[in-house]
Amino acid sequence: MTNQIGKVVASGDRWATVARSTRETQITVTLKLDGSGDTKIDTGVGFFDHLLNALAHHALFDLEVGASGDLIVDEHHTVEDVALVVGAAFAQALGDRGGIARFGDAAVPMDESVATAVVDVGGRPYAVVDLPFKGKRAGKLPLELIEHVFESFARAGGVTLNVKGRGRNDHHLAEAAFKALGRALCSAVVVDPRRKGPASTKGSLG
Repeated sequence: MTNQIGKVVASGDRWATVARSTRETQITVTLKLDGSGDTKIDTGVGFFDHLLNALAHHALFDLEVGASGDLIVDEHHTVEDVALVVGAAFAQALGDRGGIARFGDAAVPMDESVATAVVDVGGRPYAVVDLPFKGKRAGKLPLELIEHVFESFARAGGVTLNVKGRGRNDHHLAEAAFKALGRALCSAVVVDPRRKGPASTKGSLG
């Protein structure tokens, strides 16, 4: 099965593998919602790997990401497409989204920095990101791409997210933001046995 982001290679109860291949990137992502935070991530952009690892660890998602892209041009295509495919795998793993908590929030400090994330995984894609970085890069990752990562994940994953933070150290601020998002997603995807169907008074999500 193919969606607008990529091909669903395999999927099951709350897990999925999605692949995307273009002239710019080749990416495969496997995401398991009911995991233990195990990761195997190689995007070719070290600090991005570090952030994705932090997100998955604190979400308790098992996440495998294999990516090759035109890094000789710049990091943009690889980072954007990885975020899209992670989002697509997330959406596929959630299925019809029935029975889940739907909403989640978290605040995470890291030394002088603090970040908050509030999410709705009910199928409505929207992103509000306020992370005032002071520099241009952390490692090989252009910091301007972090907002784009959250926007791309939200669009492909059907997630409304608000991520905000403050801090003096860009590494700390970025890491706090990804950890906060991970913890918020962990809360949102939990299955509540009392919930019959979607968490919506309309009777449907989206």
